[in-house]
Amino acid sequence: MHLPETHYSDIIGNPTEMLFSGIVPIESATSLMLFIKGNASQKIIHQIKYQDNLPLGHIMGRKLGTELKKSGRFDDVDILVPVPLHWRRRLLRSYNQSQIICEGIISTFPRPIEKRLLLRQRYTNPQARKNRSDRQSNTLGAFKVRHPEKYVGLHILLVDDVITTGSTTRACWEALSNIPKVKISIASLGLAESS
Repeated sequence: MHLPETHYSDIIGNPTEMLFSGIVPIESATSLMLFIKGNASQKIIHQIKYQDNLPLGHIMGRKLGTELKKSGRFDDVDILVPVPLHWRRRLLRSYNQSQIICEGIISTFPRPIEKRLLLRQRYTNPQARKNRSDRQSNTLGAFKVRHPEKYVGLHILLVDDVITTGSTTRACWEALSNIPKVKISIASLGLAESS
């Protein structure tokens, strides 16, 4: 099955960046592939997210890291921050797929992973079946930064598995933007077709 890779990391103003344009200021953004229902991209992300396929998460993270390194647009990124799971969901799943992707990224794009910087302080219902407006209200105020003084002036790469409407990413951005002089970029394995 065809993997719909985007090569967005080379393109300024790509669709992932445009999703946040005029809403939240970011440095750069990219997605490795389009997330298309019934396509290999959906199967890959579901394998990583729901089927405990951690080796596949590392492989896809490595591919994303290669794209980040090749583009040069992410060279001044200081740290990787995976979108966190609430502790209840983490307990059920036993791992955070965004952290697994980060572990793959650093094999080709070496940066420290700061998995405890961002805290999901409020449990949110799964986003999958929600519309855009419900997704935004579901994630509002869901995240907070621990010890913002440790990250002043850094360029953070926020990493997620798939971006649909961007609601979760924007909620993370709002928390991260409380760090003085911070710069924020975004990377995901998938960008949903509806975005």
